[in-house]
Amino acid sequence: MASVLDRVVQVTSKILQRDPAEIKPEHNFAVDLGAESVQSIELVATFEEEFGIEMDEDAALAVESVGSAAEFIAKTCQEQGVEV
Repeated sequence: MASVLDRVVQVTSKILQRDPAEIKPEHNFAVDLGAESVQSIELVATFEEEFGIEMDEDAALAVESVGSAAEFIAKTCQEQGVEV
């Protein structure tokens, strides 16, 4: 099964139409990957769907990098008892 980071990269690739090989954990969604606010909201919704979790939207939107998003999602999954 793919790691949390791999799944975050796949979702990010799909939403932002980027090659997954170009997406690195240190990349900032807005600065490095060009995510606009509507895409950021779409990313949050798609991450929730992908992982079967509910995230606080404001907290999720405050996450800036791909790696930080993976950590945030892993922590949320753990808190909600969702296996990853």
